[in-house]
Amino acid sequence: MWTEISQKISQTIGQNFEITQRHTVSGGCINQSYSLSDGNLTYFVKLNQATKVEMFAAEAQGLQEILATNTIKVPSPLCWGTTQNNSYLVMEWLEFNDGNSGSWEMMGQNLAKMHKAKVSQQFGWGVNNTIGSTPQINTLTANWADFFAEFRLGYQLKLAQRRSGNFPDYQKVVTIIREYLINHNPQPSLVHGDLWSGNAAITIDGEPVIVDPAAYYGDREVDLAMTELFGGFPSAFYRGYNQEWQLDQGYQQRKTIYNLYHILNHFNLFGGGYGHQANKMIKQIVND
Repeated sequence: MWTEISQKISQTIGQNFEITQRHTVSGGCINQSYSLSDGNLTYFVKLNQATKVEMFAAEAQGLQEILATNTIKVPSPLCWGTTQNNSYLVMEWLEFNDGNSGSWEMMGQNLAKMHKAKVSQQFGWGVNNTIGSTPQINTLTANWADFFAEFRLGYQLKLAQRRSGNFPDYQKVVTIIREYLINHNPQPSLVHGDLWSGNAAITIDGEPVIVDPAAYYGDREVDLAMTELFGGFPSAFYRGYNQEWQLDQGYQQRKTIYNLYHILNHFNLFGGGYGHQANKMIKQIVND
């Protein structure tokens, strides 16, 4: 397997790459992750089952889409494919540290620039991708309320009911969400789609980086909302974002709707207390 991956790297970069060092590294709970080096060049590699190759192809496309905005750094994808029983994605290797408030302020500014840089005529994307390992449906849709109600919350609620989750009728919730968002008309911005604290970092040179995108064109607020989940971002990040592009009125109410998507996804992936948390959020939304 590793020989085939090294051969693919060699073909892609146009010079021989022979692995002399291979180490397991942290990279989330969905994939196995490694650093590969020939003593000169180092790459970051994700592995999964061979059936997940389309997941890696879509991730690479998302990285390329973000790279094309020239606004915020992401690891550049090198190559991807299958070998034996595995699929793989090879990317640029980056070294990280904790950063400082200036770096996090720049993170906010650069994310806002990304949201402004590339605008679509519709919400969604040309391909489906994944959020974690859950399929993320990106059917191109003209209206944000329809897109988010059907292809984000509606889809996750259907999955949750199949997992025997004790949730209200999904069609009722979808109708309420659609009505709630119907008068909110954001531009379709390129969004990261899975922007929690584990997917943002600072390089050793102080440059902000975002990783592991679940990219599509949506309301920019979905990224900001998720930054407030699972530990949150430093206050300097929000200061930097608002310096570049202030959030719209009503964000504080909409962020609960947007974050319900991720809590439902965590229930569908991991079960446990996420079901109770999702129901609390649904109750809050329904009663507002």
